[in-house]
Amino acid sequence: MRSVTDIPELTVSGALPPFLGESPTTSAAMSPFCTTMCSVARRFCDSPERKAIFRGLLDYRKALASVGICEGYQWLSGSFLENIENLENRPPRDIDVVTICRRPTSFSQDQEGWVMFVAVNADLFQPQLAKEAFLCDGRFIDLDTDVFNIVNLARFWFGLFSHRRGGLWKGMLQVMLPVNQDDAEASLMVGEP
Repeated sequence: MRSVTDIPELTVSGALPPFLGESPTTSAAMSPFCTTMCSVARRFCDSPERKAIFRGLLDYRKALASVGICEGYQWLSGSFLENIENLENRPPRDIDVVTICRRPTSFSQDQEGWVMFVAVNADLFQPQLAKEAFLCDGRFIDLDTDVFNIVNLARFWFGLFSHRRGGLWKGMLQVMLPVNQDDAEASLMVGEP
């Protein structure tokens, strides 16, 4: 796994850079940039709307952990990581999250049980419900499924979330699961609503 880095400065286009340096050919300098929840809070939680979205992300992560989604990481993207206030004269409405994870151990080989688990926890797995409950446009890549499916989904979500509408290439962030002390400290940084 790549090491944690500082969050790069936004480009003149108001988004994270897609890579650092002269060329995108160095893997370590390529988006998504590994970071911590505290770094995200410090960098992007400078308004009541942004703090509310971030608290939703923290709650989303806690809810995932409470049902056993603990092994993996998340890609963060969307207007929350952009200077959308200047770009479109509005606050961000949510945060885009792709959770790349292993199933809870009891479902790692049980496809039928996994399907039922996903249905019972629809607010975590259906993007519209996750958005309503947590202000997270939540998507998933199941690491316990067919390898070709994993590659196809990773290609799709990376391609989609690494570009703004209109085609501008932009960067994303990566934070680790499970919820840990970093989440608790980030929660204190943004405070209560």
